[in-house]
Amino acid sequence: MHVVPLPALADNYIWLLHDDAGQAIVVDPGEAAPVELALRQRGLQLRAILLTHHHQDHIGGAEDLRSRHQVPVHAPHDERITSATNRVGDGDVVHVDEPAARFDVIAVPGHTMTHIAYAGEGVLLCGDTLFSLGCGRLFEGTPAQMLASLDRLAALPGHLQVCCGHEYTAANGRFAQTIEPHNPALAARQQQVASLRAHERPSLPVALETERATNPFLRTDSDAVIAWSQRHGVDGDRVARFAALRANKDVFRG
Repeated sequence: MHVVPLPALADNYIWLLHDDAGQAIVVDPGEAAPVELALRQRGLQLRAILLTHHHQDHIGGAEDLRSRHQVPVHAPHDERITSATNRVGDGDVVHVDEPAARFDVIAVPGHTMTHIAYAGEGVLLCGDTLFSLGCGRLFEGTPAQMLASLDRLAALPGHLQVCCGHEYTAANGRFAQTIEPHNPALAARQQQVASLRAHERPSLPVALETERATNPFLRTDSDAVIAWSQRHGVDGDRVARFAALRANKDVFRG
């Protein structure tokens, strides 16, 4: 399976997955035009659409693509997503015949209450729950819910390639550096991202095992995050540490 990030809107990625036979899946098409262009340029046939959550920058092009290509739209149980043809939830499996693909559906509430992720075919399609070196804002869920969702994703096989919804990695890295300034894996990732972005290349996808070594939101039990939390007056449990991280990231301007 070939995995292609398609830049869209201000800083979104639409994920295009396709096989060598020219059969394709798109994930979170915030607009239709970049998908149509990629399909034409690569000679691909669209066969399915996967949606992770209801935000318009992730579903805005789904209805147009569905009607043009007559394909199924797999989406969470959320009436705000009107383009859905197949509702899926935690523990479900999405099968696509062409390209041959199987994805496990994982409920990951926090960013939104009905947010889901898809894991399979070597990728983790996580929308706005997990970002490289960061995580999504809590628009509908609680810190406890979001931390539990991130724990579930972090427990998946490390070889999975994280395919998230936005190019936020450089900014997230600057915040992460304030939490773990002496983390060599983080320093190496920041250098890699700086080089990629300097050449106008995506910082994604990235291996989940790399995120486990560098992303402070997946490292709430690390000595560095515990020490940072204590310096910021947080002596509580891991949920309190996560909440403090997220609150500080919300106001970070580095």
